[in-house]
Amino acid sequence: MNRIIQLYAKYKDVLAYLIFGGLTTLVNLVVFYVTVTVWGWNYQVGNIWAWFLSVLFAYVTNRVWVFHSHFVSVKELLSEAVSFFLARGVTLLMDMAIMWVGVSLLQQNEMLTKLVDQVVVVVANYFFSKWFVFKKTKTSSVNEQD
Repeated sequence: MNRIIQLYAKYKDVLAYLIFGGLTTLVNLVVFYVTVTVWGWNYQVGNIWAWFLSVLFAYVTNRVWVFHSHFVSVKELLSEAVSFFLARGVTLLMDMAIMWVGVSLLQQNEMLTKLVDQVVVVVANYFFSKWFVFKKTKTSSVNEQD
């Protein structure tokens, strides 16, 4: 039982990211489905709306439950939020390119392409968030050990 507790403690952020990343992906897929299939929007327009709404959801959940980010000023919060959206903007470009290749060039199903696309995007988003957005400073990691 101690081994399980140790493994959980070691990987709790990754597990939390998988859970909230899964929920973020669900938000993205549902918004994409509604905008493209139900409302008949162009797949790239639906893709951008799905990105925007899922990134809003992801920022809050990642900040609070995955990376446990704390800030002491509004300036720090805004800086973190801008970094998060910029990093996600990079993966939006990846997302749009994958969708364009899959749907426009290869003539594949939009939802199937979107599902495959989301696997790549979720992995890239995790690393961008961990390394650039919610990176631990030496001061914060020392304080967490206390």
